[in-house]
Amino acid sequence: MSGEQKHPYHLVEPSPWPVLGSLGAFVLVTGGVLYMHEHDYGIATMGAGLALVLATMFFWWRDVIREAEYQGHHTPIVQIGMRYGMMLFISSEVMFFVAFFWAFFDRALFPAGGVWPPEGIITFDPFDLPLINTLILLLSGCTVTWAHHAIVEGNRRDFMVGLGLTIVLGALFTACQALEYSHAPFGFSDGIYPSIFYMATGFHGFHVIIGTLFLAVCFWRGMSGHFTPRQHFGFEAAAWYWHFVDVVWLFLFVAVYIWGR
Repeated sequence: MSGEQKHPYHLVEPSPWPVLGSLGAFVLVTGGVLYMHEHDYGIATMGAGLALVLATMFFWWRDVIREAEYQGHHTPIVQIGMRYGMMLFISSEVMFFVAFFWAFFDRALFPAGGVWPPEGIITFDPFDLPLINTLILLLSGCTVTWAHHAIVEGNRRDFMVGLGLTIVLGALFTACQALEYSHAPFGFSDGIYPSIFYMATGFHGFHVIIGTLFLAVCFWRGMSGHFTPRQHFGFEAAAWYWHFVDVVWLFLFVAVYIWGR
Protein backbone atom coordinates (compact mmCIF):
# COMPACT_ATOMS: atom_id res chain seq x y z
CA MET A 1 0.00 0.00 0.00
CA SER A 2 2.94 2.33 0.54
CA GLY A 3 3.51 2.45 -3.25
CA GLU A 4 -0.11 3.37 -4.05
CA GLN A 5 -0.52 6.57 -6.11
CA LYS A 6 -2.33 9.21 -4.05
CA HIS A 7 -2.94 11.81 -6.78
CA PRO A 8 -4.75 11.84 -10.16
CA TYR A 9 -1.75 13.10 -12.15
CA HIS A 10 0.43 11.14 -14.57
CA LEU A 11 4.16 11.26 -13.94
CA VAL A 12 5.59 10.11 -17.26
CA GLU A 13 8.55 7.77 -17.48
CA PRO A 14 11.83 8.87 -19.17
CA SER A 15 11.43 8.72 -22.93
CA PRO A 16 13.91 9.00 -25.84
CA TRP A 17 11.31 10.27 -28.32
CA PRO A 18 11.51 14.05 -27.63
CA VAL A 19 15.25 14.03 -28.34
CA LEU A 20 14.90 11.78 -31.38
CA GLY A 21 12.02 13.89 -32.71
CA SER A 22 14.04 17.10 -32.34
CA LEU A 23 16.98 15.51 -34.13
CA GLY A 24 14.71 14.30 -36.94
CA ALA A 25 13.15 17.74 -37.36
CA PHE A 26 16.60 19.36 -37.48
CA VAL A 27 17.84 16.91 -40.13
CA LEU A 28 14.62 17.32 -42.14
CA VAL A 29 14.85 21.12 -42.18
CA THR A 30 18.58 20.97 -42.99
CA GLY A 31 17.80 18.67 -45.92
CA GLY A 32 15.09 21.04 -47.09
CA VAL A 33 17.51 23.97 -47.09
CA LEU A 34 20.10 21.92 -48.98
CA TYR A 35 17.48 20.83 -51.51
CA MET A 36 16.31 24.42 -52.07
CA HIS A 37 19.93 25.36 -52.78
CA GLU A 38 20.22 22.42 -55.21
CA HIS A 39 22.80 20.59 -53.10
CA ASP A 40 23.62 17.01 -54.07
CA TYR A 41 22.73 15.59 -50.65
CA GLY A 42 19.50 17.54 -50.16
CA ILE A 43 17.06 14.75 -51.00
CA ALA A 44 19.01 12.12 -49.02
CA THR A 45 19.18 14.36 -45.96
CA MET A 46 15.48 15.15 -46.17
CA GLY A 47 14.73 11.43 -46.44
CA ALA A 48 16.78 10.62 -43.35
CA GLY A 49 15.10 13.41 -41.38
CA LEU A 50 11.64 12.34 -42.50
CA ALA A 51 12.38 8.74 -41.50
CA LEU A 52 13.42 9.88 -38.01
CA VAL A 53 10.29 12.05 -37.65
CA LEU A 54 7.99 9.23 -38.77
CA ALA A 55 9.72 6.77 -36.43
CA THR A 56 9.29 9.20 -33.54
CA MET A 57 5.62 9.68 -34.37
CA PHE A 58 5.02 5.92 -34.48
CA PHE A 59 6.78 4.98 -31.26
CA TRP A 60 5.68 8.04 -29.28
CA TRP A 61 2.03 7.58 -30.27
CA ARG A 62 2.38 3.90 -29.39
CA ASP A 63 3.51 4.81 -25.88
CA VAL A 64 0.74 7.40 -25.44
CA ILE A 65 -1.90 4.88 -26.59
CA ARG A 66 -0.57 2.36 -24.09
CA GLU A 67 -0.75 4.95 -21.32
CA ALA A 68 -4.33 5.83 -22.24
CA GLU A 69 -5.90 2.50 -23.13
CA TYR A 70 -4.05 -0.14 -21.15
CA GLN A 71 -2.44 1.61 -18.17
CA GLY A 72 -5.30 4.00 -17.33
CA HIS A 73 -3.08 7.03 -16.82
CA HIS A 74 -5.25 9.54 -18.72
CA THR A 75 -7.56 10.56 -15.90
CA PRO A 76 -9.92 13.57 -16.34
CA ILE A 77 -7.36 15.90 -14.73
CA VAL A 78 -4.63 14.60 -17.06
CA GLN A 79 -6.90 15.17 -20.07
CA ILE A 80 -7.33 18.81 -19.03
CA GLY A 81 -3.56 19.26 -19.11
CA MET A 82 -3.40 17.59 -22.51
CA ARG A 83 -6.07 19.96 -23.84
CA TYR A 84 -4.06 22.95 -22.63
CA GLY A 85 -0.98 21.46 -24.27
CA MET A 86 -2.77 21.04 -27.60
CA MET A 87 -4.07 24.61 -27.42
CA LEU A 88 -0.57 25.94 -26.84
CA PHE A 89 0.79 23.81 -29.68
CA ILE A 90 -1.82 25.15 -32.11
CA SER A 91 -1.09 28.70 -30.89
CA SER A 92 2.59 28.21 -31.72
CA GLU A 93 1.59 26.95 -35.17
CA VAL A 94 -0.54 30.06 -35.68
CA MET A 95 2.47 32.28 -35.00
CA PHE A 96 4.48 30.17 -37.44
CA PHE A 97 2.09 31.13 -40.24
CA VAL A 98 1.83 34.72 -39.00
CA ALA A 99 5.51 35.06 -39.95
CA PHE A 100 4.75 34.02 -43.54
CA PHE A 101 1.76 36.34 -43.80
CA TRP A 102 3.86 39.17 -42.35
CA ALA A 103 6.51 38.65 -45.03
CA PHE A 104 3.88 38.45 -47.75
CA PHE A 105 2.02 41.64 -46.77
CA ASP A 106 5.27 43.51 -46.12
CA ARG A 107 6.32 42.91 -49.73
CA ALA A 108 2.84 43.20 -51.22
CA LEU A 109 2.02 46.55 -49.60
CA PHE A 110 5.48 48.05 -50.14
CA PRO A 111 6.80 46.29 -53.27
CA ALA A 112 10.16 47.05 -54.83
CA GLY A 113 9.47 49.02 -57.99
CA GLY A 114 5.89 49.72 -56.91
CA VAL A 115 4.47 46.63 -58.63
CA TRP A 116 2.97 43.52 -57.03
CA PRO A 117 3.16 40.77 -58.09
CA PRO A 118 6.61 41.54 -59.53
CA GLU A 119 6.86 41.95 -63.28
CA GLY A 120 7.19 38.66 -65.15
CA ILE A 121 5.33 36.65 -62.51
CA ILE A 122 2.17 34.94 -63.76
CA THR A 123 0.00 34.04 -60.76
CA PHE A 124 -2.44 31.17 -60.40
CA ASP A 125 -6.10 31.64 -61.21
CA PRO A 126 -7.68 31.45 -57.72
CA PHE A 127 -10.95 30.11 -59.11
CA ASP A 128 -9.38 27.06 -60.72
CA LEU A 129 -7.54 24.41 -58.63
CA PRO A 130 -7.21 26.70 -55.56
CA LEU A 131 -11.01 27.02 -55.36
CA ILE A 132 -11.42 23.24 -55.73
CA ASN A 133 -8.92 22.72 -52.91
CA THR A 134 -10.80 25.23 -50.76
CA LEU A 135 -14.05 23.34 -51.27
CA ILE A 136 -12.30 20.04 -50.47
CA LEU A 137 -10.95 21.37 -47.16
CA LEU A 138 -14.26 22.98 -46.21
CA LEU A 139 -16.03 19.68 -46.86
CA SER A 140 -13.41 17.83 -44.81
CA GLY A 141 -14.10 20.21 -41.93
CA CYS A 142 -17.76 19.18 -42.11
CA THR A 143 -16.97 15.45 -42.16
CA VAL A 144 -14.56 15.61 -39.20
CA THR A 145 -17.20 17.56 -37.23
CA TRP A 146 -19.75 14.90 -38.14
CA ALA A 147 -17.35 12.25 -36.86
CA HIS A 148 -16.83 14.17 -33.62
CA HIS A 149 -20.55 14.49 -32.93
CA ALA A 150 -21.01 10.80 -33.77
CA ILE A 151 -18.44 9.56 -31.25
CA VAL A 152 -19.87 11.85 -28.55
CA GLU A 153 -23.29 10.27 -29.16
CA GLY A 154 -21.82 6.75 -29.21
CA ASN A 155 -22.54 6.23 -32.92
CA ARG A 156 -19.40 4.34 -33.93
CA ARG A 157 -20.57 3.62 -37.49
CA ASP A 158 -21.05 7.31 -38.39
CA PHE A 159 -17.82 8.13 -36.57
CA MET A 160 -15.84 5.75 -38.76
CA VAL A 161 -17.56 6.91 -41.97
CA GLY A 162 -17.01 10.60 -41.22
CA LEU A 163 -13.41 10.04 -40.19
CA GLY A 164 -12.69 7.91 -43.26
CA LEU A 165 -14.15 10.57 -45.57
CA THR A 166 -11.99 13.22 -43.90
CA ILE A 167 -8.85 11.17 -44.53
CA VAL A 168 -9.80 10.67 -48.20
CA LEU A 169 -10.47 14.40 -48.63
CA GLY A 170 -7.12 15.25 -46.99
CA ALA A 171 -5.29 12.95 -49.42
CA LEU A 172 -7.26 14.47 -52.32
CA PHE A 173 -6.23 17.98 -51.25
CA THR A 174 -2.57 16.93 -51.23
CA ALA A 175 -2.91 15.39 -54.70
CA CYS A 176 -4.55 18.55 -56.08
CA GLN A 177 -1.83 20.75 -54.59
CA ALA A 178 0.86 18.54 -56.15
CA LEU A 179 -0.95 18.89 -59.49
CA GLU A 180 -1.07 22.66 -59.04
CA TYR A 181 2.66 22.81 -58.32
CA SER A 182 3.37 20.73 -61.44
CA HIS A 183 1.70 23.45 -63.54
CA ALA A 184 3.31 26.39 -61.72
CA PRO A 185 4.60 29.08 -64.11
CA PHE A 186 7.45 29.99 -61.73
CA GLY A 187 10.09 28.23 -59.65
CA PHE A 188 10.98 28.62 -55.99
CA SER A 189 14.06 30.74 -56.70
CA ASP A 190 12.44 33.05 -59.28
CA GLY A 191 11.98 35.95 -56.87
CA ILE A 192 10.36 37.09 -53.65
CA TYR A 193 6.80 36.23 -54.70
CA PRO A 194 7.53 32.59 -55.63
CA SER A 195 9.62 32.10 -52.47
CA ILE A 196 6.88 33.35 -50.15
CA PHE A 197 4.20 31.52 -52.15
CA TYR A 198 5.94 28.15 -51.97
CA MET A 199 6.96 28.56 -48.32
CA ALA A 200 3.44 29.49 -47.16
CA THR A 201 1.43 27.04 -49.28
CA GLY A 202 4.08 24.32 -49.06
CA PHE A 203 4.26 24.37 -45.28
CA HIS A 204 0.48 24.37 -45.16
CA GLY A 205 0.51 21.32 -47.42
CA PHE A 206 3.00 19.69 -45.06
CA HIS A 207 0.58 20.34 -42.18
CA VAL A 208 -2.22 18.77 -44.20
CA ILE A 209 -0.11 15.62 -44.64
CA ILE A 210 0.66 15.52 -40.90
CA GLY A 211 -3.02 16.07 -40.09
CA THR A 212 -4.04 13.28 -42.48
CA LEU A 213 -1.61 10.90 -40.76
CA PHE A 214 -2.95 12.03 -37.39
CA LEU A 215 -6.50 11.20 -38.51
CA ALA A 216 -5.36 7.90 -40.04
CA VAL A 217 -3.97 6.85 -36.65
CA CYS A 218 -7.32 7.79 -35.10
CA PHE A 219 -9.09 5.70 -37.77
CA TRP A 220 -6.98 2.68 -36.82
CA ARG A 221 -7.67 3.31 -33.15
CA GLY A 222 -11.37 3.62 -33.88
CA MET A 223 -11.34 0.26 -35.64
CA SER A 224 -9.60 -1.17 -32.57
CA GLY A 225 -12.37 0.17 -30.33
CA HIS A 226 -10.21 2.66 -28.44
CA PHE A 227 -12.57 5.65 -28.36
CA THR A 228 -15.64 6.03 -26.18
CA PRO A 229 -18.17 8.89 -25.83
CA ARG A 230 -16.43 10.01 -22.61
CA GLN A 231 -12.79 9.35 -23.52
CA HIS A 232 -11.65 10.27 -27.03
CA PHE A 233 -9.17 13.09 -26.61
CA GLY A 234 -6.79 11.62 -29.19
CA PHE A 235 -9.40 12.12 -31.89
CA GLU A 236 -10.51 15.45 -30.46
CA ALA A 237 -6.95 16.79 -30.70
CA ALA A 238 -6.74 15.60 -34.31
CA ALA A 239 -10.03 17.37 -35.09
CA TRP A 240 -8.75 20.61 -33.53
CA TYR A 241 -5.61 20.38 -35.62
CA TRP A 242 -7.63 19.74 -38.78
CA HIS A 243 -9.85 22.78 -38.17
CA PHE A 244 -6.69 24.86 -37.69
CA VAL A 245 -5.44 23.63 -41.08
CA ASP A 246 -8.80 24.59 -42.63
CA VAL A 247 -8.72 28.13 -41.25
CA VAL A 248 -5.12 28.75 -42.32
CA TRP A 249 -5.98 27.68 -45.86
CA LEU A 250 -8.92 30.12 -45.99
CA PHE A 251 -6.53 32.96 -45.08
CA LEU A 252 -4.04 31.75 -47.70
CA PHE A 253 -6.73 31.50 -50.36
CA VAL A 254 -8.07 34.99 -49.72
CA ALA A 255 -4.76 36.76 -49.07
CA VAL A 256 -2.31 35.02 -51.42
CA TYR A 257 -4.44 33.65 -54.25
CA ILE A 258 -7.14 36.35 -54.56
CA TRP A 259 -5.89 39.61 -53.01
CA GLY A 260 -2.25 38.85 -53.85
CA ARG A 261 -2.92 38.83 -57.58
